[in-house]
Amino acid sequence: MKKIMNAPENYVNEMLEGIYLAHPDYVTHAGENLRCLVTSKIVEGKVGIATGGGSGHLPLFLGYVGKGMLDGCSVGDVFQSPSAEQMLEVTKRIDTGAGVLYIYGNYNGDIFNFEMAAEMADMEEGIKVEQVVAGEDVASPQAAPGEKNTRRGVAGIFFVYKCAGGAATAGKELSEVKRIAEKAASNVRTMGVALTPCTVPRVGYPGFEIAEDEMEIGMGIHGEPGIRRGKLESADEITTEMLEKILKDIPYESGEEAAVLVNGLGATPLDEQYIVARRVHQILKERGIEVYRYYVGEYVTSIEMAGLSISLLKLDEELKGYLDAPADTPFFKQGNV
Repeated sequence: MKKIMNAPENYVNEMLEGIYLAHPDYVTHAGENLRCLVTSKIVEGKVGIATGGGSGHLPLFLGYVGKGMLDGCSVGDVFQSPSAEQMLEVTKRIDTGAGVLYIYGNYNGDIFNFEMAAEMADMEEGIKVEQVVAGEDVASPQAAPGEKNTRRGVAGIFFVYKCAGGAATAGKELSEVKRIAEKAASNVRTMGVALTPCTVPRVGYPGFEIAEDEMEIGMGIHGEPGIRRGKLESADEITTEMLEKILKDIPYESGEEAAVLVNGLGATPLDEQYIVARRVHQILKERGIEVYRYYVGEYVTSIEMAGLSISLLKLDEELKGYLDAPADTPFFKQGNV
């Protein structure tokens, strides 16, 4: 294992210390707990939006705390859920009377702890909390109609943050912010590909093995199994397979619009990400799908994994308005705030 770090057990807290020092105009921590990250500029009367999850995915989750997006984030160890107590502390700090919306990925530990935090916030503090669970990985099994979503939450949660943050900043009430978040979550799909494993610092060795000439389509951001492993193919072949699976899962009519996220997993050069964006554009143009916005770069990583994901958000006029809204966070900026 080669990593630029000190003791593995200090990895997350030392990372957080660096973030607080580098971005004091954006974020601080609630109380003495470094892992309860909150905005340094709380807006009175606005619905608070909180997220949380394991470390190792920067800029997810904490990197999107700022103007126009999130207000707080509870931070877990690498690939580990934060505690309900952390989530409660964040909730208390960001609530200004309008209530708090939790947005988090579809993982059992996160679900359990966020639900517990919501109950404690209601019973102990009288804070109204609503929740939206994001899960859009096309490589995960799809639940039957009417059943609970079983899909993993991956890079598409960025779009949920963006739209919900735009709605909250516009002064919408809690139920409306939740509706917008749910609408975005139901209209986004993601598919990923991995070329190399990643190493959790406390573990000290890769979480899985993959040959130098292999790739795995559909692998999750923690190394969860994908849907196909095979020989490494060209950028166009990889992109075509991934995008076809997305478009089969959420069909588009000719003339409909999408926002596209090409997301690097930690060790994929931007050069390669833009090669993929080029092929995405070709395929969507052939199908008559208009691309409203592109986002290319590292939005949700998996420590040092090589690979990338493609996310599509199906848009209407309402979602376009919230997607376009200005945002200013340490890791994402758009428009003039």
